[in-house]
Amino acid sequence: MIRGIGVDAVDVERFRTALTRTPSMRDRLFTTIELSQLAERADHVPSLAARFAAREATMKAMGVGLGAFGFHDVWVEREPSGSPILRVAGTALELAQGRGIGAWHLSLTHTDSTAIAYVIATD
Repeated sequence: MIRGIGVDAVDVERFRTALTRTPSMRDRLFTTIELSQLAERADHVPSLAARFAAREATMKAMGVGLGAFGFHDVWVEREPSGSPILRVAGTALELAQGRGIGAWHLSLTHTDSTAIAYVIATD
């Protein structure tokens, strides 16, 4: 059963500017797994923007606001096939379990200008 749906869009250039102005944002927002998986890409900012959108979409799918859990409590990994997987731990996991959420479905996409994440939370 669907417990929640969340979608978020991020302006890639605005996100790029934020990362340039505040380089420490990368480590504050993203896990070492995410950063290492994207390290070889010529331009990893659109993919980082999509991963940031995934965190926001997860909050929306859970029905909680910004700050309900830490940014490292939710992250995106890749299957060998390339499919994204949403991982949830810590406070985010506790909140999800309290809402009857046991599984996540994630879709990411981006263009040069916009990154979008769509999350469905199911039991």
